[in-house]
Parts: sequence; structure tokens; C-alpha cells
Amino acid sequence: MAFAVIVFLVALAVIASERVHRTQVALIGAATVVVAGVIEQEQAIEAIDFNTIGLLAGMMLVVRLTEPTGIYNYMAIRAGQLARGRPLPVVIALTGTTAVLSAFLDNLTTILLMVPITFLLADTLDLPPIPLIIMEIIASNIGGTATLIGDPPNILIAGATGLSFNEFLVNLAPIAALTLVVVIGVLYAVYRPRLQIAAENREKVMSLDARRSIEDPAELKRTLPILVLTILGFFAHQALGLEPATVALTGASAMLLASRQPVEEALSGIEWATLFFFLGLFVLVGSLEVTGAIDEVAQGIGGITGGNRTAELLGITWISAIGSGVVDNIPFTAAMIPVVEQLQAGDGGDDAYWWALSLGACFGGNATLIAAAANVAASGLAERAGQPISFLGFLAVGLPVTLLSMVMATGYIAVRYL
Repeated sequence: MAFAVIVFLVALAVIASERVHRTQVALIGAATVVVAGVIEQEQAIEAIDFNTIGLLAGMMLVVRLTEPTGIYNYMAIRAGQLARGRPLPVVIALTGTTAVLSAFLDNLTTILLMVPITFLLADTLDLPPIPLIIMEIIASNIGGTATLIGDPPNILIAGATGLSFNEFLVNLAPIAALTLVVVIGVLYAVYRPRLQIAAENREKVMSLDARRSIEDPAELKRTLPILVLTILGFFAHQALGLEPATVALTGASAMLLASRQPVEEALSGIEWATLFFFLGLFVLVGSLEVTGAIDEVAQGIGGITGGNRTAELLGITWISAIGSGVVDNIPFTAAMIPVVEQLQAGDGGDDAYWWALSLGACFGGNATLIAAAANVAASGLAERAGQPISFLGFLAVGLPVTLLSMVMATGYIAVRYL
């Protein structure tokens, strides 16, 4: 356990220093724990969330195949025109769309769709894209908190408890919506000096003919119906009994068949560095799971709270936020579920315990660049576009945002459940 924790913390420190590429660090760390026997090879493979990997690969391919048609340029121009080229409406449009899509698709898919559009819109308006991307990451994690399907921790909780979509919506959507408004308002005030749009750029956007940005109408006719069906598939994936990765990879496969683009060229658009970073990170976190390190942290909550309901609810919320920020909110939630089951059983099966876990894990996903899959995916897309998001730069925004979100979550739990 000690060796696994040391390797993970060293890897985290090196990633934060940005002296070595994060993918190299994650893969070296993963190889270290496997070769040292901390985690067996079979366990390492089991630790990899292939649903996340498949979802990422499929949507990266879908975006790559549709990008040459000009559809994302069209959407960026129309978004700028609807906002009339003004900074605040642009931010509201981007973050609001991101939050809503994250709630009803999922935050990872939403980020993969929104980031390319945001880069194009920022280029058109001559805005720095990174503040917009960071606000979208944060909006995706907050928006994803609102529903059962919005964020992976909620999916895990629903699977363990049988809580319904409507129960998640009724209990989590109000605080998610309120937190989104407050957090984005604060971030806009912070970034406002960097988000000034010159009058000539506003006029330029309003004078553009969005239809002329469609560069390959024939290819668009072949690929757009598949893109729309893929997105609809995400909304219906639970009813269809399909994993999001299956929907994404099916859409990508159909698009490869319909497209006239060479397969080799299309596959070159996949963010392989991001996928391999996930592989390494999953194995590193898996080593913490199999050695019991995550369970030790989770079990510590019971000892700290001493059976007091208020202390248990708030302890679950804050410990989950801290743990999710350091490790990753998916495995930490998985480790916390049996602990919460025990605590909840001692209090007559109170569902408030699950809402506390969800708020902590989902809001904690904003703390660091590796705290949630959406963060890592957005970072990979930004790096590919030549605008990397630094670990410490995101931390400087993510930590205060997480603290503010958690204070609001604490107040919400106190008013509604205590």
C-alpha cells in the first residue's frame, strides 16, 4: 500500500511540475506498479475503464470525420451571432449549453463536442480560448451533477442503489443550477478583462454568412445524419441497454463507412496521448484500490464521524470532494459506495447519504486537471490545438471553485436534509 501511494504521489507531483509529459509519467508509473507486483497484470487490465476509453476514442473519431465539412465553423459563427458578439452572452451560451448537455448526455461527451466549437468561436472573435474552455470544464462537472446520467459517479450510485432518474433530478438539480450560476458569474468577473471583444470583431461576426463555412456539403450530407443519430443514441442509451462507448464506437464505425476520407487519415485525429494517459492513470488508481489505500481513506470517515448523522453527511461530502480531486471521482466513488451503505443502514436507509456522496464526488471533479475524465479530455484537445492547459494553472482556478461549490453544497445539505 505504501509503495502504491508513493508512486501515485510522485507521479502527481511530476505531472504538476510539467517537466515531463503527463502521458509519459502515467505510463511509467503504471509500469512501475505492475512490474513491482503491487498490482497483478490481470488486475491492471480490470482497472482500466474501457467504457471511458471507448467513448473517448469513438467521439474523437466522430469529431475528426465531421470537422472537414465545416459544420463546427458554422455552429461557432451562429453561436457568436446569436450572442451578438458580446462577451457575457457568449459565456452564457457556451457554459449554459455545456451544462444542459452534460446533464442529459454526459459531461465527457459534451466536452468532446463543445471544445472544438469553442476554439473556432474564440478564433473568430479574437478571444483567448483557455478561459472559455476552463469555464466549460467546470460547467460540465456541475451540470453533470444534476442527473443520473450526467456524471459517472451518479451512474455508479444509481447502479448500487436503484435510485431513479427523477429522484436524482429532484434532489440534485436545484443545487447544481444555483451553483452553476454563482460559479460562472464569479469566473466571468475574474476573466472579464481578458474577454473583451473589439467592435470590429463583433461587426465581423455579425456580417459573416455562416452557410459559406460549409466546405464539403456532400460529405456533410453523408456524416451529419450519423452525428445526429449518435447524439440521440446517448440520450436513449439506457433505454436501449447500451453503454455510451457502444453508441460512440457504433457511430464512429458507421461514419467511417459513409465518409470518403481515408481511414488512416481519420484515425490520425484520435488523441492517442490522451487515451494512453487514461490507461496509465487507471492502472495507477487501480493499484491504490487493490492495496486498500482508497478503502482506508473511505473507512476513516466512519471513525471520524462517530455515528453522528450531521457529521456523517458533511463528512461524506467533503471527504469525497477531497478524495475525488486527488485521485479521480470514478474510482473514489466506487470505493465510497460500500462505506456509505454501512453508514446509511445505521440511519434507517436515509437517501440523503447518497446525495451527499454525489455532490462531493461531482463537485470535487473540478479541483484538479485529473479529477474527472472530462477535464483530461478537454486538456488533451487543448494541447492538440496548441493551447495547453497547465496543471497548476487549472489548479489555481479549480480549487477555489471547488471550495465555493462545496460551501454551497454544505448549506444545501444543512437546509434540506439536516
